[in-house]
Amino acid sequence: MNKKKLKPSTSSSSSASTINKSQNSSTGAASKSTSENAVVPQPVRRVIQNFLLVWLDANIDASNDDFKTSIQHLQHIVASITTFTNAQECVKFLNDIKNEKIFMIVSGTLGQQIVPKVESWPQIDSIYVFCGNKSVHEQWAKKILKIKGVHTKIEHICEVLKIDRNRCDQAMISVSFNGLDPLFMYTQLLKETFLEIEDDDAKSIKDLVDYCRLHEDIPKDEIKKFQSEYRDHTPIWWYTAETFIYPMLNRGLRIMDIDIILKMGFFIRHLHNHIAELHREQQSNKLAMPSKFQVFRGQGLSLEDFEKMKKTNGGLMSFNNFLSTSRNRDISLKMFARPAAFNSNSVGILFVMSIDTAICTLSSTPFVNVIDVGFFKDKEEEILFSTHTIFRIDRIERIQDDHTDRLWQVNLILVGNQDKDFDKLTVHMREELHEVGTGWSRLGQILIRVGDFEKAGYLYQLLLEKASCDEDRAQYNIQLGTVYAQMGEYSKAITLYQRSLELKKVALPPNHPDLATSYNNIGAVYDTVEARMIRTQTGDLAGLTSNGVDIYLSIRYGQVVRCWSPASLSRFWIGVGNATVFGPVCHPYGPHGQPEIGEENEDCLFLNIWVP
Repeated sequence: MNKKKLKPSTSSSSSASTINKSQNSSTGAASKSTSENAVVPQPVRRVIQNFLLVWLDANIDASNDDFKTSIQHLQHIVASITTFTNAQECVKFLNDIKNEKIFMIVSGTLGQQIVPKVESWPQIDSIYVFCGNKSVHEQWAKKILKIKGVHTKIEHICEVLKIDRNRCDQAMISVSFNGLDPLFMYTQLLKETFLEIEDDDAKSIKDLVDYCRLHEDIPKDEIKKFQSEYRDHTPIWWYTAETFIYPMLNRGLRIMDIDIILKMGFFIRHLHNHIAELHREQQSNKLAMPSKFQVFRGQGLSLEDFEKMKKTNGGLMSFNNFLSTSRNRDISLKMFARPAAFNSNSVGILFVMSIDTAICTLSSTPFVNVIDVGFFKDKEEEILFSTHTIFRIDRIERIQDDHTDRLWQVNLILVGNQDKDFDKLTVHMREELHEVGTGWSRLGQILIRVGDFEKAGYLYQLLLEKASCDEDRAQYNIQLGTVYAQMGEYSKAITLYQRSLELKKVALPPNHPDLATSYNNIGAVYDTVEARMIRTQTGDLAGLTSNGVDIYLSIRYGQVVRCWSPASLSRFWIGVGNATVFGPVCHPYGPHGQPEIGEENEDCLFLNIWVP
């Protein structure tokens, strides 16, 4: 399409039916799900891919055949496209985008007005000026780093856009640093959680396909191809192919998008297992890598993450996704690292990674040479590592370059999970998490521990809706109650804890120790609320529940006599039949590893099960 063929629009803000219209594109609004089950607000849903394309031009005519053809070409590169003819509406839309990168096509006239205002925004990755008079607009455009040329044909924009999209995807892999990112401590546990989940593959594929069809930013032909041909290709082929799989998985793991992770859990497992299988085969034949070798990875890194990296120099970092590297230094430097250095919100990084195959084997960190198994037949000499690979930062130094001072080389040494510092971090947490179950439930616990309560609650609500037995329902009600308690939603927390208690009462005998957990949870919430009311001298504790007996069963209003006893574990719980007088009751984990016994006492008006 030639820019001169664009004609003035007959409507105020129109777009092709296959793309987003500006008046309907308020994607910053949160989507909420409400029901009687006290649902946590659903995380904001914008797009599946890591980026979107915004096109601003006062002369856009959606009925123009050339425009429709241009949209089709662009959507093969970036599926989600939003058009604007009004500059103010466009700027407002750009400002609302937080979790995606934006590629922007703008006319020369409007670009000259708004680009200086928005080019410093971190969500803006690249800008392409589309005009009829190239020489006029090159003068102001060449002063702005994010402008990737002034173009008169859409085909030229498509060529540059494809390169920038690949570079952007490469840069948006999530990294975390020891001591600075809470999620880092759970890196290995996250990986173990993903890999131990055993879903029904056929159902999982169908669920992913159905989910993708709900989102307009995934081309329908790609969804159809995935559904009909998934078994015809290997997981590595799908991951390296130009389909929605790579960007969708990248996004899910980068922002811990619960919907995406749930739907793609089976693919994470398939891809890891495929890498591990080929790793064993290749290391025993002619494709075997040397015992020690180097690989390279070029990418952009945000200024914030670069500062974290400098503070962590000598410490550990993790790539929280499957890690694509190359044996070719020039490709990594010229195609990915150097271009990223010209973005004002990032620096260009060339990672030089030293790999010891013995450590890979010991730490369950498989890698594979994708020659003959990847989509591109190894044009980039790619070595693909499984997810959540851990490195020690050895050295950070500037790369001398004639055009930029924002290009850096970072030398990394693979340590896997065998590093003694990392091992100390994970041993205790692994033991604790194994006590709360496996798979998706453990993922929820990790989210709680890193303080991401909204996502944890959303996950447990989904699990609760899918639960097939009362035992699981009781457990998920407890976890969801914990989320609400952490968020200060105490009434909702108590409701969920009570619901779990009622489910347990039906399934368990009255003297079963598991009942203590629910009473303890309820008591802990009342303790918190009571302490706050004492501080503020306001409120009514009993108003939190319609079941007054549970108050007496769960929190102390009088003296509680506690003593230590070598009582057997069978005495953990003695039935509660009276709200005023109780026999000995104990909690299995006192501070000295002995059962804690609350002896019978008429001054004890309730049962307090308490974890010191």
